[in-house]
Formats: sequence, structure tokens, C-alpha cells
Amino acid sequence: MARVKGGMSAKKKHNRVLKLAKGYRGARSKQYRVAKQSVMRALTSSYSGRKERKRQFRRLWIARINAAARINGLSYSKFMYGLKLANITMNRKMLAEMAVNDAAGFAQLAEVAKSKLA
Repeated sequence: MARVKGGMSAKKKHNRVLKLAKGYRGARSKQYRVAKQSVMRALTSSYSGRKERKRQFRRLWIARINAAARINGLSYSKFMYGLKLANITMNRKMLAEMAVNDAAGFAQLAEVAKSKLA
């Protein structure tokens, strides 16, 4: 049986990694050995980055809700507790959107939360 050399498959594998490393500086985008390490690390970071993004957005929404709640005379925790007592189930993303774009609507929610707390 004839011997099969691995040149074609190795070249294909190298090109796949080098394509992923396109845009990296210096040897990271030119040399396979260095590019492979950079790509492996980048893929790991991108996976954890997708998880981190969710946490960062939640922090942003809470900061926006807190700022708007304080304008209306409540802290974030009191505002959220008041909404819970009033059986208003609205997610933080929508509350933050209201805080930024619909101040009057948010003020009404704050009044409802205040009345339930009192």
C-alpha cells in the first residue's frame, strides 16, 4: 500500500488557524505555532466574555434604575421591593429602558412602589 503523507491535511489545519488569527499583530498572524496559542486563548476568552457580557448589562441596568429611582425619592432596593409588593413583574432591562426613555412612566411606577411601601 502506498504511503500517504500528511502535507495536505497539515496545510489545511494551519490555514484554518491562521485565518482565525487574521488581524493579530506580528507573528501572531503569520506563524502557525504562535497563532495557534493566540487563537486558543482568544476562543477561551470569547466564551467567558459571552458570560461576562450578561453580568455587565445587568449591572448597567441596575445602575440606571437606581439613578432614576433616586430622582423619584426611592433607593433601588426599596423601589424593587415596592414593585414586588404591587405584583408588578417587569425585568430590569425594561425598567432601565423606561428610566432612560420614559421618565413619566417610570415616575408612575415609582409612585406605585411608594404607595405599597407605606
